[in-house]
Amino acid sequence: MLPAGQPKFKRRKADRPDEIVAAAMDVFAEKGFAAARLDDIAARAGVSKGALYLYFATKEDIFRAVIEQGVAPNLGRLQTALAEHDAAFPDLLRAFATIVSSIATDSPVGGIIKMVIGESRNFPELARTWRERLVEPALGVMSGAIAAAQARGELRAGDPRHCAISLVSPMLLGVIWRETFVPVGAEPLDIPTLAQQHVELWLRGMRPDAGAAA
Repeated sequence: MLPAGQPKFKRRKADRPDEIVAAAMDVFAEKGFAAARLDDIAARAGVSKGALYLYFATKEDIFRAVIEQGVAPNLGRLQTALAEHDAAFPDLLRAFATIVSSIATDSPVGGIIKMVIGESRNFPELARTWRERLVEPALGVMSGAIAAAQARGELRAGDPRHCAISLVSPMLLGVIWRETFVPVGAEPLDIPTLAQQHVELWLRGMRPDAGAAA
């Protein structure tokens, strides 16, 4: 039993950094980095601005935490799926598209991507951190999976990194389209359908016999 006079429900201090990161992810996605205020993040997290400074010294520190705690775990899901999937590459790629679609649909990561792209000139450190921590590892894992599939004869020859970029770019564009144009009246995009359709087109173009047919 709780001692007399102690609140029945009490948020543990250990939870607060995670709550601040989750709030910051939403605020950054909605407002962008420059317009996001620490007061906004603190209010969304339900803490005082002073409490926020107990965990993070600057807004840049909060952004790094958003990457490490809010976005990087999703990259970990993709890496695990690619590393543990022992089926043929087309099935692996379809599973990859499903995971990417889920992340894009169920989290504010699309807004963060738009923010990084839109503010990379004024805040190059944001783009640099994003590229080094997320983009390069993701491309490395996918490039490795493509190279292995090429060695097995499942895919036609071609630079694995360029192939990986050609694979993920339309999905990325779909997310940017949704974040940029749908809020101002464009027809909504079905990201899961777009991702799966693109995967099938990409696989058709990467068949070992596709080059000879062309």
